[in-house]
Amino acid sequence: MVPAKKRRRTPRQLARGVRRRTRRAAGRLRRVFWRSLQLRVVTSTMVISIVVVAVLGVFLMQQIQQSVLESRVRAAISEAQADRNAVLGFLTQPEHETSERPADQGEASQGGGDSPLSRATQALAERAGSASRYSVIIRNENLPGEFFGTTNIDPKSVPDRLRAEVEKNEPGRNAAWFLPLYYEGRTSDAVPGVVIGTRLDTTGAPRLDGGYEIYHLVPLDREEKMLASLQQMLIVVGSGLVLLLAAIASLVTRQVVIPVRLARQAAERLAAGKLDERLKVRGEDDLARLGTSFNEMAANLALKIHQLEELSQVQRQFVSDVSHELRTPLTTVRMAADLLYDAREDFDPMAARSAELMQNQLERFESMLADLLEISRYDAGAATLDVDSVDVRDVVLRAVADSEALAERHSTRFDLRLPGEPCMAEMDSRRVERILRNLLFNAIEHGEGRDVVVSVGADRDAVAVAVRDYGVGLKPGEETMVFDRFWRADPSRARTIGGTGLGLAISREDAMLHGGWLQAWGAPGEGSQFRLSLPRTAGVPLRGSPLPLVPPEVEMRRTWRGHMTPVLSPASADGGRDAD
Repeated sequence: MVPAKKRRRTPRQLARGVRRRTRRAAGRLRRVFWRSLQLRVVTSTMVISIVVVAVLGVFLMQQIQQSVLESRVRAAISEAQADRNAVLGFLTQPEHETSERPADQGEASQGGGDSPLSRATQALAERAGSASRYSVIIRNENLPGEFFGTTNIDPKSVPDRLRAEVEKNEPGRNAAWFLPLYYEGRTSDAVPGVVIGTRLDTTGAPRLDGGYEIYHLVPLDREEKMLASLQQMLIVVGSGLVLLLAAIASLVTRQVVIPVRLARQAAERLAAGKLDERLKVRGEDDLARLGTSFNEMAANLALKIHQLEELSQVQRQFVSDVSHELRTPLTTVRMAADLLYDAREDFDPMAARSAELMQNQLERFESMLADLLEISRYDAGAATLDVDSVDVRDVVLRAVADSEALAERHSTRFDLRLPGEPCMAEMDSRRVERILRNLLFNAIEHGEGRDVVVSVGADRDAVAVAVRDYGVGLKPGEETMVFDRFWRADPSRARTIGGTGLGLAISREDAMLHGGWLQAWGAPGEGSQFRLSLPRTAGVPLRGSPLPLVPPEVEMRRTWRGHMTPVLSPASADGGRDAD
Protein backbone atom coordinates (compact mmCIF):
# COMPACT_ATOMS: atom_id res chain seq x y z
CA MET A 1 0.00 0.00 0.00
CA VAL A 2 1.48 3.31 -1.12
CA PRO A 3 1.28 5.95 1.60
CA ALA A 4 -0.62 9.06 0.68
CA LYS A 5 1.46 12.14 0.07
CA LYS A 6 1.31 14.75 2.79
CA ARG A 7 -0.45 17.85 1.55
CA ARG A 8 1.84 20.84 1.48
CA ARG A 9 0.66 23.90 3.34
CA THR A 10 0.43 27.24 1.61
CA PRO A 11 2.49 30.23 2.83
CA ARG A 12 -0.68 31.86 4.13
CA GLN A 13 -1.51 28.76 6.18
CA LEU A 14 2.05 28.61 7.50
CA ALA A 15 1.91 32.29 8.48
CA ARG A 16 -1.47 31.77 10.15
CA GLY A 17 -0.08 28.80 12.10
CA VAL A 18 2.96 30.82 13.19
CA ARG A 19 0.71 33.66 14.37
CA ARG A 20 -1.51 31.22 16.25
CA ARG A 21 1.46 29.61 18.02
CA THR A 22 2.90 33.04 18.79
CA ARG A 23 -0.38 34.17 20.32
CA ARG A 24 -0.58 31.00 22.42
CA ALA A 25 3.00 31.43 23.63
CA ALA A 26 2.35 35.09 24.41
CA GLY A 27 -0.79 34.12 26.31
CA ARG A 28 1.12 31.58 28.38
CA LEU A 29 3.85 34.11 29.17
CA ARG A 30 1.23 36.69 30.11
CA ARG A 31 -0.49 34.26 32.47
CA VAL A 32 2.81 33.26 34.06
CA PHE A 33 3.79 36.92 34.43
CA TRP A 34 0.56 37.99 36.12
CA ARG A 35 0.43 34.92 38.38
CA SER A 36 3.99 35.28 39.72
CA LEU A 37 4.65 38.18 42.08
CA GLN A 38 8.35 37.37 42.16
CA LEU A 39 8.61 37.44 38.36
CA ARG A 40 6.83 40.80 38.20
CA VAL A 41 9.09 42.34 40.85
CA VAL A 42 12.28 41.02 39.21
CA THR A 43 11.12 42.13 35.76
CA SER A 44 10.20 45.60 37.03
CA THR A 45 13.56 45.89 38.80
CA MET A 46 15.42 44.87 35.65
CA VAL A 47 13.50 47.30 33.45
CA ILE A 48 14.02 50.20 35.86
CA SER A 49 17.70 49.26 36.31
CA ILE A 50 18.25 49.08 32.54
CA VAL A 51 16.68 52.51 32.07
CA VAL A 52 18.69 54.08 34.91
CA VAL A 53 21.98 52.44 33.87
CA ALA A 54 21.42 53.39 30.21
CA VAL A 55 20.67 57.03 31.07
CA LEU A 56 23.64 57.29 33.42
CA GLY A 57 25.91 55.49 30.94
CA VAL A 58 24.93 57.77 28.06
CA PHE A 59 25.37 60.88 30.22
CA LEU A 60 28.75 59.66 31.54
CA MET A 61 29.93 58.70 28.06
CA GLN A 62 28.96 62.09 26.67
CA GLN A 63 30.79 63.89 29.47
CA ILE A 64 33.93 61.78 29.00
CA GLN A 65 33.83 62.20 25.22
CA GLN A 66 33.34 65.94 25.53
CA SER A 67 36.19 66.24 28.05
CA VAL A 68 38.59 64.18 25.91
CA LEU A 69 37.79 66.10 22.73
CA GLU A 70 37.97 69.49 24.40
CA SER A 71 41.38 68.71 25.90
CA ARG A 72 42.62 67.44 22.52
CA VAL A 73 41.32 70.52 20.74
CA ARG A 74 42.98 72.83 23.28
CA ALA A 75 46.29 71.01 22.81
CA ALA A 76 45.89 71.19 19.03
CA ILE A 77 45.18 74.93 19.17
CA SER A 78 48.29 75.46 21.33
CA GLU A 79 50.46 73.48 18.89
CA ALA A 80 48.87 75.28 15.97
CA GLN A 81 49.77 78.65 17.53
CA ALA A 82 53.40 77.56 17.95
CA ASP A 83 53.55 76.19 14.39
CA ARG A 84 52.01 79.40 13.05
CA ASN A 85 54.73 81.48 14.73
CA ALA A 86 57.41 79.12 13.39
CA VAL A 87 56.06 79.40 9.84
CA LEU A 88 55.88 83.17 10.15
CA GLY A 89 59.53 83.23 11.33
CA PHE A 90 60.66 81.23 8.30
CA LEU A 91 58.75 83.49 5.96
CA THR A 92 60.25 86.69 7.41
CA GLN A 93 63.93 85.52 7.35
CA PRO A 94 66.26 87.25 4.85
CA GLU A 95 66.81 85.42 1.62
CA HIS A 96 70.57 84.74 2.21
CA GLU A 97 69.81 83.11 5.59
CA THR A 98 67.22 80.82 4.20
CA SER A 99 69.46 79.74 1.32
CA GLU A 100 72.22 78.61 3.71
CA ARG A 101 69.93 76.04 5.41
CA PRO A 102 70.57 72.42 4.34
CA ALA A 103 68.02 71.13 1.86
CA ASP A 104 67.97 67.55 3.12
CA GLN A 105 66.53 68.21 6.58
CA GLY A 106 63.39 66.20 7.04
CA GLU A 107 61.11 64.80 4.45
CA ALA A 108 60.49 66.75 1.25
CA SER A 109 57.28 68.76 1.33
CA GLN A 110 54.50 68.50 -1.21
CA GLY A 111 55.06 71.69 -3.08
CA GLY A 112 58.43 71.50 -4.63
CA GLY A 113 61.23 74.07 -4.70
CA ASP A 114 63.55 75.43 -2.02
CA SER A 115 61.37 78.35 -1.01
CA PRO A 116 61.05 79.58 2.58
CA LEU A 117 57.54 78.08 2.69
CA SER A 118 58.88 74.66 1.66
CA ARG A 119 61.59 74.84 4.30
CA ALA A 120 59.01 75.88 6.90
CA THR A 121 56.93 72.86 5.99
CA GLN A 122 59.97 70.61 6.37
CA ALA A 123 60.68 72.07 9.78
CA LEU A 124 57.09 71.47 10.86
CA ALA A 125 57.31 67.86 9.65
CA GLU A 126 60.42 67.34 11.77
CA ARG A 127 58.66 68.92 14.72
CA ALA A 128 55.52 66.78 14.32
CA GLY A 129 57.53 63.60 14.04
CA SER A 130 54.83 61.37 12.54
CA ALA A 131 51.35 61.55 11.14
CA SER A 132 49.97 59.95 14.29
CA ARG A 133 50.67 63.21 16.13
CA TYR A 134 49.53 65.86 13.66
CA SER A 135 50.01 67.11 10.10
CA VAL A 136 50.21 70.58 8.58
CA ILE A 137 48.99 72.02 5.27
CA ILE A 138 50.03 75.50 4.18
CA ARG A 139 48.28 77.26 1.33
CA ASN A 140 48.33 80.63 -0.29
CA GLU A 141 45.19 81.95 -1.88
CA ASN A 142 47.38 83.76 -4.43
CA LEU A 143 48.76 80.37 -5.56
CA PRO A 144 45.66 78.33 -6.47
CA GLY A 145 46.18 74.57 -6.61
CA GLU A 146 49.55 74.72 -4.82
CA PHE A 147 49.97 73.59 -1.22
CA PHE A 148 52.68 72.48 1.16
CA GLY A 149 51.91 69.53 3.45
CA THR A 150 53.63 67.17 5.86
CA THR A 151 53.52 63.39 6.33
CA ASN A 152 51.77 62.61 3.03
CA ILE A 153 48.59 64.38 4.05
CA ASP A 154 45.96 64.45 1.31
CA PRO A 155 44.72 67.99 0.48
CA LYS A 156 41.11 66.77 0.32
CA SER A 157 41.26 66.62 4.12
CA VAL A 158 40.70 70.39 3.96
CA PRO A 159 37.35 70.85 2.22
CA ASP A 160 36.38 74.04 0.39
CA ARG A 161 33.78 75.00 3.00
CA LEU A 162 36.51 75.11 5.68
CA ARG A 163 38.77 77.22 3.47
CA ALA A 164 35.89 79.58 2.78
CA GLU A 165 35.30 80.04 6.52
CA VAL A 166 39.03 80.57 7.21
CA GLU A 167 39.28 83.16 4.39
CA LYS A 168 36.39 85.08 5.95
CA ASN A 169 37.99 85.11 9.42
CA GLU A 170 40.47 87.72 10.61
CA PRO A 171 44.18 86.78 10.60
CA GLY A 172 45.15 84.85 13.74
CA ARG A 173 41.62 83.65 14.46
CA ASN A 174 41.24 79.86 14.66
CA ALA A 175 38.45 77.75 13.14
CA ALA A 176 38.13 74.18 14.51
CA TRP A 177 36.28 71.53 12.55
CA PHE A 178 35.82 67.80 13.21
CA LEU A 179 36.48 66.18 9.81
CA PRO A 180 37.79 62.89 8.37
CA LEU A 181 41.48 62.97 7.48
CA TYR A 182 42.92 61.31 4.37
CA TYR A 183 46.54 60.29 3.70
CA GLU A 184 48.20 59.50 0.38
CA GLY A 185 49.38 55.95 -0.10
CA ARG A 186 46.96 54.49 2.49
CA THR A 187 44.32 51.98 1.49
CA SER A 188 42.44 52.23 4.76
CA ASP A 189 39.44 54.44 5.34
CA ALA A 190 39.55 58.00 6.54
CA VAL A 191 40.74 58.74 10.05
CA PRO A 192 38.57 60.92 12.32
CA GLY A 193 40.30 64.10 13.28
CA VAL A 194 40.10 67.79 14.09
CA VAL A 195 41.32 70.52 11.75
CA ILE A 196 42.49 73.89 13.12
CA GLY A 197 42.55 76.49 10.34
CA THR A 198 43.77 80.10 10.50
CA ARG A 199 45.23 82.88 8.35
CA LEU A 200 48.77 84.08 9.01
CA ASP A 201 49.07 87.60 10.34
CA THR A 202 51.65 89.22 8.02
CA THR A 203 51.13 92.82 9.17
CA GLY A 204 54.60 92.82 10.81
CA ALA A 205 56.30 91.66 7.59
CA PRO A 206 55.65 94.30 4.91
CA ARG A 207 57.57 92.43 2.27
CA LEU A 208 55.24 89.42 2.54
CA ASP A 209 51.99 89.38 0.70
CA GLY A 210 48.83 88.21 2.51
CA GLY A 211 46.74 85.12 1.82
CA TYR A 212 48.75 82.52 3.76
CA GLU A 213 46.61 79.83 5.38
CA ILE A 214 47.89 77.17 7.73
CA TYR A 215 45.81 74.07 8.66
CA HIS A 216 46.71 71.95 11.63
CA LEU A 217 45.27 68.41 11.21
CA VAL A 218 45.21 66.27 14.35
CA PRO A 219 44.07 62.60 14.03
CA LEU A 220 41.69 61.32 16.71
CA ASP A 221 41.93 57.60 16.02
CA ARG A 222 43.58 56.90 19.37
CA GLU A 223 40.87 58.84 21.18
CA GLU A 224 38.23 57.00 19.19
CA LYS A 225 39.65 53.61 20.15
CA MET A 226 39.92 54.70 23.77
CA LEU A 227 36.30 55.91 23.81
CA ALA A 228 35.11 52.67 22.11
CA SER A 229 36.95 50.59 24.74
CA LEU A 230 35.47 52.76 27.46
CA GLN A 231 31.99 52.34 25.98
CA GLN A 232 32.38 48.55 25.89
CA MET A 233 33.57 48.58 29.48
CA LEU A 234 30.54 50.69 30.51
CA ILE A 235 28.20 48.26 28.73
CA VAL A 236 29.80 45.25 30.44
CA VAL A 237 29.76 46.93 33.85
CA GLY A 238 26.15 48.15 33.34
CA SER A 239 24.98 44.68 32.28
CA GLY A 240 26.65 43.14 35.29
CA LEU A 241 25.07 45.76 37.55
CA VAL A 242 21.59 45.06 36.08
CA LEU A 243 22.02 41.31 36.58
CA LEU A 244 23.28 41.88 40.10
CA LEU A 245 20.27 44.08 40.93
CA ALA A 246 17.93 41.46 39.42
CA ALA A 247 19.54 38.74 41.54
CA ILE A 248 19.23 40.90 44.65
CA ALA A 249 15.59 41.68 43.84
CA SER A 250 14.89 37.98 43.26
CA LEU A 251 16.50 37.04 46.58
CA VAL A 252 14.70 39.76 48.53
CA THR A 253 11.37 39.07 46.82
CA ARG A 254 11.73 35.35 47.44
CA GLN A 255 12.01 35.99 51.17
CA VAL A 256 8.67 37.82 51.01
CA VAL A 257 6.90 35.77 48.34
CA ILE A 258 7.42 32.33 49.89
CA PRO A 259 5.56 33.18 53.14
CA VAL A 260 2.83 34.93 51.13
CA ARG A 261 2.53 31.90 48.85
CA LEU A 262 2.27 29.59 51.85
CA ALA A 263 -0.41 31.86 53.31
CA ARG A 264 -2.32 31.76 50.02
CA GLN A 265 -2.17 27.99 49.86
CA ALA A 266 -3.30 27.75 53.49
CA ALA A 267 -6.17 30.16 52.78
CA GLU A 268 -7.25 28.06 49.79
CA ARG A 269 -7.25 24.89 51.89
CA LEU A 270 -9.12 26.74 54.61
CA ALA A 271 -11.71 27.89 52.09
CA ALA A 272 -12.02 24.30 50.86
CA GLY A 273 -13.19 23.27 54.32
CA LYS A 274 -9.94 22.16 55.97
CA LEU A 275 -10.47 24.19 59.12
CA ASP A 276 -7.45 22.70 60.91
CA GLU A 277 -5.05 24.36 58.43
CA ARG A 278 -2.39 26.54 60.15
CA LEU A 279 0.79 28.38 59.15
CA LYS A 280 4.23 27.74 60.60
CA VAL A 281 5.44 30.89 62.33
CA ARG A 282 9.17 31.67 62.41
CA GLY A 283 10.70 34.81 63.85
CA GLU A 284 9.07 38.00 65.05
CA ASP A 285 8.95 40.17 61.92
CA ASP A 286 5.89 41.42 60.05
CA LEU A 287 5.49 38.16 58.13
CA ALA A 288 5.64 36.20 61.38
CA ARG A 289 2.97 38.44 62.86
CA LEU A 290 0.94 37.94 59.69
CA GLY A 291 1.17 34.17 60.17
CA THR A 292 0.14 34.51 63.81
CA SER A 293 -2.84 36.67 62.87
CA PHE A 294 -3.80 34.19 60.15
CA ASN A 295 -3.71 31.30 62.61
CA GLU A 296 -5.80 33.23 65.11
CA MET A 297 -8.28 34.11 62.39
CA ALA A 298 -8.46 30.49 61.25
CA ALA A 299 -9.02 29.30 64.82
CA ASN A 300 -11.78 31.86 65.42
CA LEU A 301 -13.33 31.04 62.07
CA ALA A 302 -13.31 27.32 62.80
CA LEU A 303 -14.85 27.97 66.22
CA LYS A 304 -17.59 30.17 64.77
CA ILE A 305 -18.33 27.69 61.98
CA HIS A 306 -18.50 24.87 64.50
CA GLN A 307 -20.87 26.88 66.68
CA LEU A 308 -23.03 27.77 63.68
CA GLU A 309 -23.11 24.15 62.57
CA GLU A 310 -24.19 23.10 66.02
CA LEU A 311 -26.83 25.84 66.12
CA SER A 312 -28.03 24.92 62.65
CA GLN A 313 -28.19 21.28 63.60
CA VAL A 314 -30.16 22.14 66.73
CA GLN A 315 -32.53 24.29 64.71
CA ARG A 316 -33.01 21.60 62.10
CA GLN A 317 -33.54 18.96 64.76
CA PHE A 318 -35.98 21.25 66.54
CA VAL A 319 -37.97 21.92 63.35
CA SER A 320 -37.99 18.21 62.51
CA ASP A 321 -39.03 17.17 66.01
CA VAL A 322 -41.69 19.86 66.34
CA SER A 323 -43.06 19.06 62.88
CA HIS A 324 -43.32 15.36 63.67
CA GLU A 325 -44.71 15.98 67.15
CA LEU A 326 -47.38 18.27 65.76
CA ARG A 327 -48.65 15.58 63.41
CA THR A 328 -50.42 13.61 66.16
CA PRO A 329 -52.34 16.50 67.83
CA LEU A 330 -53.07 17.97 64.42
CA THR A 331 -54.61 14.69 63.30
CA THR A 332 -56.85 14.65 66.37
CA VAL A 333 -57.85 18.29 65.93
CA ARG A 334 -58.42 17.62 62.25
CA MET A 335 -60.84 14.79 62.99
CA ALA A 336 -62.80 16.92 65.44
CA ALA A 337 -62.83 19.84 63.02
CA ASP A 338 -64.13 17.63 60.22
CA LEU A 339 -67.02 16.50 62.45
CA LEU A 340 -67.88 20.09 63.32
CA TYR A 341 -67.53 21.18 59.71
CA ASP A 342 -69.81 18.38 58.46
CA ALA A 343 -72.46 19.33 61.09
CA ARG A 344 -72.22 23.09 60.58
CA GLU A 345 -75.69 23.26 59.02
CA ASP A 346 -77.22 22.33 62.39
CA PHE A 347 -75.39 25.18 64.16
CA ASP A 348 -76.41 28.78 64.47
CA PRO A 349 -74.77 31.12 61.95
CA MET A 350 -71.96 32.22 64.29
CA ALA A 351 -71.00 28.65 65.20
CA ALA A 352 -71.20 27.54 61.54
CA ARG A 353 -68.93 30.40 60.49
CA SER A 354 -66.49 29.45 63.23
CA ALA A 355 -66.42 25.86 61.98
CA GLU A 356 -65.62 27.07 58.44
CA LEU A 357 -62.84 29.35 59.67
CA MET A 358 -61.36 26.54 61.74
CA GLN A 359 -61.44 24.23 58.71
CA ASN A 360 -59.64 26.79 56.52
CA GLN A 361 -56.98 27.53 59.13
CA LEU A 362 -56.40 23.83 59.72
CA GLU A 363 -55.80 23.37 55.98
CA ARG A 364 -53.32 26.25 56.06
CA PHE A 365 -51.65 24.77 59.15
CA GLU A 366 -51.34 21.39 57.45
CA SER A 367 -49.74 23.06 54.43
CA MET A 368 -47.26 24.88 56.65
CA LEU A 369 -46.47 21.70 58.54
CA ALA A 370 -45.94 19.84 55.26
CA ASP A 371 -43.47 22.52 54.16
CA LEU A 372 -41.58 22.30 57.43
CA LEU A 373 -41.37 18.52 57.16
CA GLU A 374 -40.18 18.77 53.57
CA ILE A 375 -37.47 21.31 54.33
CA SER A 376 -36.34 19.22 57.30
CA ARG A 377 -35.96 16.22 54.97
CA TYR A 378 -33.77 18.30 52.65
CA ASP A 379 -31.67 19.49 55.60
CA ALA A 380 -31.25 15.90 56.74
CA GLY A 381 -30.34 14.77 53.21
CA ALA A 382 -33.21 12.29 53.18
CA ALA A 383 -35.01 13.62 50.09
CA THR A 384 -35.20 11.15 47.21
CA LEU A 385 -36.69 11.13 43.71
CA ASP A 386 -39.35 8.84 42.31
CA VAL A 387 -38.31 9.19 38.68
CA ASP A 388 -40.62 8.31 35.81
CA SER A 389 -40.88 9.32 32.18
CA VAL A 390 -43.76 11.80 31.92
CA ASP A 391 -45.04 14.43 29.55
CA VAL A 392 -44.24 17.89 30.92
CA ARG A 393 -47.44 19.25 29.37
CA ASP A 394 -49.56 16.96 31.57
CA VAL A 395 -47.71 18.10 34.70
CA VAL A 396 -48.29 21.73 33.73
CA LEU A 397 -51.99 21.15 33.10
CA ARG A 398 -52.44 19.49 36.51
CA ALA A 399 -50.67 22.34 38.27
CA VAL A 400 -52.81 24.89 36.42
CA ALA A 401 -55.98 22.97 37.33
CA ASP A 402 -54.98 23.04 41.02
CA SER A 403 -54.47 26.81 40.79
CA GLU A 404 -57.70 27.68 38.95
CA ALA A 405 -59.74 28.33 42.11
CA LEU A 406 -57.14 30.75 43.48
CA ALA A 407 -56.82 32.44 40.09
CA GLU A 408 -60.58 33.02 39.94
CA ARG A 409 -60.56 34.67 43.37
CA HIS A 410 -57.85 37.09 42.14
CA SER A 411 -59.46 37.63 38.70
CA THR A 412 -56.41 36.11 37.03
CA ARG A 413 -56.45 34.22 33.77
CA PHE A 414 -53.85 31.69 32.61
CA ASP A 415 -52.36 31.99 29.11
CA LEU A 416 -50.95 28.54 28.25
CA ARG A 417 -48.36 28.27 25.49
CA LEU A 418 -47.70 24.57 25.09
CA PRO A 419 -45.97 22.79 22.19
CA GLY A 420 -48.00 20.52 19.95
CA GLU A 421 -45.70 17.52 20.42
CA PRO A 422 -45.11 15.57 23.64
CA CYS A 423 -42.25 16.79 25.85
CA MET A 424 -41.10 13.64 27.57
CA ALA A 425 -38.60 13.83 30.42
CA GLU A 426 -37.50 11.69 33.35
CA MET A 427 -38.62 13.40 36.57
CA ASP A 428 -40.49 13.09 39.83
CA SER A 429 -43.87 14.40 38.67
CA ARG A 430 -45.06 15.05 42.23
CA ARG A 431 -42.16 17.34 43.05
CA VAL A 432 -42.22 19.11 39.67
CA GLU A 433 -45.96 19.65 40.04
CA ARG A 434 -45.32 21.17 43.46
CA ILE A 435 -42.69 23.50 41.94
CA LEU A 436 -45.14 24.67 39.30
CA ARG A 437 -47.93 25.19 41.87
CA ASN A 438 -45.61 27.35 43.97
CA LEU A 439 -44.65 29.38 40.89
CA LEU A 440 -48.29 29.80 39.87
CA PHE A 441 -49.35 30.79 43.39
CA ASN A 442 -46.51 33.31 43.52
CA ALA A 443 -47.51 34.76 40.12
CA ILE A 444 -51.15 35.06 41.21
CA GLU A 445 -50.11 36.66 44.51
CA HIS A 446 -47.94 39.34 42.86
CA GLY A 447 -49.60 39.57 39.43
CA GLU A 448 -52.17 42.22 40.50
CA GLY A 449 -55.00 40.52 38.63
CA ARG A 450 -53.25 40.48 35.24
CA ASP A 451 -52.80 37.43 33.05
CA VAL A 452 -50.19 34.83 33.89
CA VAL A 453 -48.35 33.32 30.91
CA VAL A 454 -47.17 29.70 31.22
CA SER A 455 -44.74 28.59 28.47
CA VAL A 456 -43.25 25.16 27.84
CA GLY A 457 -40.17 24.57 25.71
CA ALA A 458 -37.99 21.60 24.87
CA ASP A 459 -34.89 20.70 22.91
CA ARG A 460 -32.80 17.56 22.54
CA ASP A 461 -31.30 17.70 26.03
CA ALA A 462 -33.65 19.68 28.28
CA VAL A 463 -37.21 20.84 28.95
CA ALA A 464 -38.23 24.14 30.53
CA VAL A 465 -41.33 25.81 31.95
CA ALA A 466 -41.55 29.60 32.34
CA VAL A 467 -44.20 31.37 34.45
CA ARG A 468 -44.55 35.05 33.56
CA ASP A 469 -46.57 37.67 35.45
CA TYR A 470 -47.03 41.39 34.84
CA GLY A 471 -47.17 42.57 38.45
CA VAL A 472 -44.85 44.63 40.63
CA GLY A 473 -41.70 42.80 39.50
CA LEU A 474 -38.41 42.42 41.33
CA LYS A 475 -35.81 45.00 42.27
CA PRO A 476 -32.17 44.55 41.25
CA GLY A 477 -30.53 41.88 43.41
CA GLU A 478 -33.78 40.20 44.44
CA GLU A 479 -33.50 37.53 41.72
CA THR A 480 -31.49 35.32 44.08
CA MET A 481 -32.92 36.52 47.40
CA VAL A 482 -36.40 35.41 46.35
CA PHE A 483 -35.35 31.78 46.90
CA ASP A 484 -34.13 32.37 50.45
CA ARG A 485 -36.13 30.91 53.29
CA PHE A 486 -38.78 33.18 54.86
CA TRP A 487 -37.81 36.06 52.55
CA ARG A 488 -40.47 38.53 51.40
CA ALA A 489 -39.98 41.25 48.78
CA ASP A 490 -42.20 43.76 50.59
CA PRO A 491 -42.83 42.93 54.28
CA SER A 492 -45.43 45.70 54.54
CA ARG A 493 -47.50 44.16 51.75
CA ALA A 494 -50.42 42.04 53.02
CA ARG A 495 -50.15 38.35 52.17
CA THR A 496 -53.38 37.13 50.54
CA ILE A 497 -52.48 33.47 50.12
CA GLY A 498 -50.55 32.78 53.28
CA GLY A 499 -47.87 30.17 53.86
CA THR A 500 -44.55 29.72 55.61
CA GLY A 501 -42.35 31.56 53.11
CA LEU A 502 -40.67 28.26 52.24
CA GLY A 503 -42.43 27.57 48.94
CA LEU A 504 -39.77 28.94 46.56
CA ALA A 505 -36.95 27.61 48.78
CA ILE A 506 -38.45 24.12 48.59
CA SER A 507 -38.98 24.56 44.85
CA ARG A 508 -35.33 25.37 44.35
CA GLU A 509 -34.32 22.30 46.39
CA ASP A 510 -36.63 20.17 44.23
CA ALA A 511 -35.09 21.57 41.06
CA MET A 512 -31.54 20.99 42.32
CA LEU A 513 -32.48 17.44 43.34
CA HIS A 514 -33.40 16.86 39.66
CA GLY A 515 -30.08 18.37 38.54
CA GLY A 516 -31.93 21.34 37.07
CA TRP A 517 -32.17 25.11 37.49
CA LEU A 518 -34.80 27.37 38.98
CA GLN A 519 -34.06 30.98 38.05
CA ALA A 520 -35.87 34.29 38.38
CA TRP A 521 -35.94 37.53 36.43
CA GLY A 522 -37.80 40.68 37.28
CA ALA A 523 -37.84 44.42 36.84
CA PRO A 524 -39.92 47.09 38.60
CA GLY A 525 -43.04 47.82 36.57
CA GLU A 526 -42.35 44.99 34.07
CA GLY A 527 -43.32 41.98 36.18
CA SER A 528 -41.26 38.88 36.73
CA GLN A 529 -40.57 35.49 35.18
CA PHE A 530 -39.51 32.23 36.82
CA ARG A 531 -37.93 29.55 34.66
CA LEU A 532 -37.63 25.87 35.59
CA SER A 533 -35.11 23.94 33.46
CA LEU A 534 -34.70 20.17 33.79
CA PRO A 535 -32.65 17.59 31.88
CA ARG A 536 -34.59 15.14 29.75
CA THR A 537 -32.58 12.23 31.17
CA ALA A 538 -32.13 11.95 34.91
CA GLY A 539 -28.54 12.32 36.03
CA VAL A 540 -27.32 14.07 32.85
CA PRO A 541 -25.72 17.47 33.51
CA LEU A 542 -27.80 20.40 32.30
CA ARG A 543 -25.94 22.61 29.82
CA GLY A 544 -28.63 25.03 28.68
CA SER A 545 -32.30 25.90 28.65
CA PRO A 546 -34.66 25.91 25.68
CA LEU A 547 -36.45 29.03 27.00
CA PRO A 548 -34.90 32.45 27.63
CA LEU A 549 -34.84 33.79 31.18
CA VAL A 550 -35.62 37.35 30.12
CA PRO A 551 -38.96 37.58 28.24
CA PRO A 552 -38.42 38.14 24.50
CA GLU A 553 -40.65 41.24 24.39
CA VAL A 554 -38.61 42.88 27.16
CA GLU A 555 -35.33 42.06 25.43
CA MET A 556 -36.67 43.37 22.14
CA ARG A 557 -37.92 46.57 23.76
CA ARG A 558 -34.56 47.20 25.41
CA THR A 559 -32.73 46.58 22.14
CA TRP A 560 -35.08 48.92 20.30
CA ARG A 561 -34.60 51.65 22.89
CA GLY A 562 -30.85 51.29 22.71
CA HIS A 563 -30.80 51.68 18.91
CA MET A 564 -33.57 54.27 18.61
CA THR A 565 -32.54 57.83 17.70
CA PRO A 566 -34.95 60.77 18.07
CA VAL A 567 -36.16 62.20 14.78
CA LEU A 568 -38.02 65.24 16.10
CA SER A 569 -36.90 67.55 18.87
CA PRO A 570 -39.37 68.29 21.70
CA ALA A 571 -40.01 71.74 20.29
CA SER A 572 -40.83 70.47 16.81
CA ALA A 573 -42.98 67.71 18.28
CA ASP A 574 -45.01 70.25 20.27
CA GLY A 575 -45.34 72.40 17.20
CA GLY A 576 -46.71 69.46 15.27
CA ARG A 577 -49.43 68.85 17.90
CA ASP A 578 -50.38 72.49 17.80
CA ALA A 579 -50.75 72.30 14.06
CA ASP A 580 -53.06 69.34 14.40
